[in-house]
Amino acid sequence: MQEPDLSIEISSLKMESPLMLASGILGTSIDLLRRVFEAGAGAVVTKSVGYEQRTGYNNPTIVEVYGGYLNAIGLSNPGIKEFHKELSRSKIDDLPLVVSLFGADPLEFREMISLLDELEVKAYELNISCPHVKGFGAEVCQDSKLVGEIIEAVKTETQKPVFVKLSPNVTDIVHTAKLAEDTGADALTVANTFRAMAIDIETGRPILANKIGGLSGPAIKPIAVRCVYEIYQNVDIPIIGCGGVVDWEDAIEFFLAGATAIQIGTGIAYEGLSVFEKIKQGVKDYLIVKGKRSVREIVGLAHGFR
Repeated sequence: MQEPDLSIEISSLKMESPLMLASGILGTSIDLLRRVFEAGAGAVVTKSVGYEQRTGYNNPTIVEVYGGYLNAIGLSNPGIKEFHKELSRSKIDDLPLVVSLFGADPLEFREMISLLDELEVKAYELNISCPHVKGFGAEVCQDSKLVGEIIEAVKTETQKPVFVKLSPNVTDIVHTAKLAEDTGADALTVANTFRAMAIDIETGRPILANKIGGLSGPAIKPIAVRCVYEIYQNVDIPIIGCGGVVDWEDAIEFFLAGATAIQIGTGIAYEGLSVFEKIKQGVKDYLIVKGKRSVREIVGLAHGFR
């Protein structure tokens, strides 16, 4: 049997592999992002960049917990102007680069897109779902009017694909997904981390400096898969699954639930950059056993059961 085809398209973004680097894992260094691409990622997503520079929270900002990691970095980033300089002096024309952006209002998003759009950025991911930074994250995602205004503002500035990263920390993620689709989103990233905390039982103090952080890793995968499944039933635009993917079986679950592509974050902490090739090979072997010629043939298959 011919080797299965793992290539996919999300709007105008073409990828040889459906596996993407998740935002927030390896920063904004183009050299490092290129290493991830060369290790087997179909596309790479930068750490979220905002209009102004942010130093983030004091340490400790990350702690390993049972089933994953808890982090509250605080959206530290160099600011859009410094990041623009970094991109301008880097070779990115051959790199499937997706820039993650966060902001407080439509104007900030629009101005950031306007600045970056002249460069060879392939797509944007709007981070409206950070669970631990007041004014920039989940609070935005909970405001339907603001979500719509942000997406509409961005779409007036660019013809490039716009992905919207949704928060699971809302009452109805399907409602937000449909709103994002109706206001112009080209794809949805589902989902960001879950609000959580850890406490040191000896001192009685919360471990993270910010007290509340975002939980990632295998513990959240079943919830993220459920989110993808429910959203797939209600929207027509592609879904990028994200949350706890550390091996090929995890990736297959997301595809069957309805994801067209998969983002990997915590899996890198467990396996290193080799995780991309390991998962790709596992997915190929699965497709061969199932007699499928393309990964696209299994997207949403879990919906065929009563």
